[in-house]
Amino acid sequence: MRHIWWIFPALLAAWALTAYLVMPLWWERYAKTHPGLDGIPGITETTAGIPGDPVNVAIVGTEEQVRAIFAAAGWRVAAPLSLSNDARLAADAVLDRPDPNAPVSTLLLFGRKQDTAFEQAAAASPRERHHVRFWRALENDASGAPLWIGAASYDRSVGLSRDTAQITHHIAPDVDTERDHVIAALKATGQLSAVIPVVGFHAQRSGLNGGGDPWRTDGTLILAVIGQPGAH
Repeated sequence: MRHIWWIFPALLAAWALTAYLVMPLWWERYAKTHPGLDGIPGITETTAGIPGDPVNVAIVGTEEQVRAIFAAAGWRVAAPLSLSNDARLAADAVLDRPDPNAPVSTLLLFGRKQDTAFEQAAAASPRERHHVRFWRALENDASGAPLWIGAASYDRSVGLSRDTAQITHHIAPDVDTERDHVIAALKATGQLSAVIPVVGFHAQRSGLNGGGDPWRTDGTLILAVIGQPGAH
């Protein structure tokens, strides 16, 4: 028995090496060689062709899984743009009425509008909210599961768009804080098998979106994988 005293320290060392060196390096390599992340534009566009919000999150999972994890996190699906929805948004903002499904403006990635968008109320009125748009990537994950590219930002007020004069939200400049908020909300559900920072994803670290709002980022996109830990 005295001759096996070294087993526990050896197992502890093996675990530490795997958890803190081998697996992070493996996931980093996975992210860098991910086929769906190659060639993805770093910034969305408005329908007028003006640069929009930067992309900063990605999720691997089916559409049903994506909707389910956001529902579990307490987020709502945003309503589509329409004259009536825009008018409701303006009235709710003025009257400080809640609007948990307030519409989001259209942004383009891969030449098309977002496939879905989610939001989480941050105040009594829809003037302030957390929100993220998602587009399905042109290529699937290496496992064959769909890959979704997202642009997350925090809406700080309601106003008029610089390029269309339509009613829209204006975003807070620190998009990394909203990126981290989205990922933290998804992690809290216990439904993620991995969270992988893709460092250096953005070459452009600051700019103005279509509403004239400044934004800045540290250049990292965060990739989240839906599934049981160790299953991916």
